[in-house]
Amino acid sequence: MQYFVITGASKGLGEALAIELLEEGRHLLCIARNESDRLKKMAAAKNTLLDFFSFDLSRTDKIPGLCEQLFKKIDTRAASGLYLVNNAGVIQPVGRVEDCRPEDVDFHMRVNLLAPMLLSAEFIRRSRRMNIEKRILNISSGAAKNPYYGWSNYCTAKAGLDMFGQCISAEQEGEPDPVETMAIAPGIIDTDMQTTIRGTDERAFIHRKKFVELKESGQLTPPAQAGKKLAQILLSDQFEDGAIKDIRDSY
Repeated sequence: MQYFVITGASKGLGEALAIELLEEGRHLLCIARNESDRLKKMAAAKNTLLDFFSFDLSRTDKIPGLCEQLFKKIDTRAASGLYLVNNAGVIQPVGRVEDCRPEDVDFHMRVNLLAPMLLSAEFIRRSRRMNIEKRILNISSGAAKNPYYGWSNYCTAKAGLDMFGQCISAEQEGEPDPVETMAIAPGIIDTDMQTTIRGTDERAFIHRKKFVELKESGQLTPPAQAGKKLAQILLSDQFEDGAIKDIRDSY
């Protein structure tokens, strides 16, 4: 049995990736604020085990308890692979550093950076004695490398997540049953986050027009297309431990 823990799996890229992973002999453990009825129906049709865990990832103090529930669903004796996909993320607050409210910055960092860090730590700790394939896939962004006016929070969180994955890779080197970690920027995906970006006041995000043009010219990548590529990489030799890749340049 292969087990997949996916955050933000109720819509957008997370849901698209989960759909690609639906297959008999797999168990999807999906973390999201809401459930996806579409995903549940498709899982039933494909005879794939699926559980939704309704959870607010900003409640980082509750993550150890969440992981306790998750791992109760995992039969360590029957598992052949264990995978964590840190996909969930938010774009707000958008604006100049001095204009962002402290509570909004705190929420952003909890969801985009601290939650993936704590989930990864629990994943490694609880799977330490499992002699199987174990992988963590962090969803990165071009914003991790390129500064954007108004995106100080998003750029910083994604850059931090990239470095965190590389630190895990360094720490796991030489372990008898190592966890592999990789970060992939999936491109500009046509999701609710893009809708939010296009609705941002141009004074807070001066690049807004560019993203409107990308939508109007049909240059946004459909979630299903990106989800298919991510699923392929996650389960193949293309998964490069410690690497940070852009899906548009490398695959």
